[in-house]
This record gives sequence, C-alpha cells and structure tokens, in this order.
Amino acid sequence: QVQLVESGGGLVQAGASMRLSCAASEVTFRNYGMGWFRQAPGKERDFVAAIRSNGGSTFYADSVKGRFTISRGNAKNTVYLLMNNLKPEDTAVYYCAATTRSFGLMYQANYAYWGQGTQVTVSS
Repeated sequence: QVQLVESGGGLVQAGASMRLSCAASEVTFRNYGMGWFRQAPGKERDFVAAIRSNGGSTFYADSVKGRFTISRGNAKNTVYLLMNNLKPEDTAVYYCAATTRSFGLMYQANYAYWGQGTQVTVSS
C-alpha cells in the first residue's frame, strides 16, 4: 500500500515562507492525484490545495489562494506545498493525501491514503 510522509514543517514568523514536502513510498504516483489538508486545534480538518495526477490542474481553498502553490516533482513521487506570506491562522497540522480520482479533490472522503501530518506554527 502507498505510504506518504510529510516533512518541512516548523516554527516561523508571520510573513515568512515555508515549503512542505510529501514523499510516496512507490517510485511514481502514476494516476494518483495529491491533496493537502490541515487541522488546527479544536477545528475540523479542512481542504488546502490539490493537484491532478498530470500536474496540469490545481485547486485551492479561498483562504490560501494567491499565497500557496502546490506542485509535483519531475519524478512524480513527491508533491510540494509552497506557502508564502504565512499568517498565524495558517497554524495547523498539515496532511498530504493521495487519490486515484480526477474530480472532487477538495473532499476528504475521496482520498484513500494519508500521511501522518507535519506541524506548522506561525507566530505573530
């Protein structure tokens, strides 16, 4: 089964940039789409960004659009989330997930594989 591992989280000040990485255990993702979700204390886990298997279509939550960018590596076994102009409200545990679906990538129920999360803390 596919295993996903997130990395790149940590503590930064508001306005800083950070790039998260998600590595898959398999050599390539092939037909897997990838998504990023986040969960703050006392909050539900929310959609952040997603990218289709071919890397040509991306989707973002309104709260991060214009600041965050999701992308795939050339080998297709790694997905990144570049976060610019971070705000305290971005503080959360960030999870990556994989799906074989091409539509409805903003819905958690469509993802079969999940990483264990990486903490992102943004101080003011």
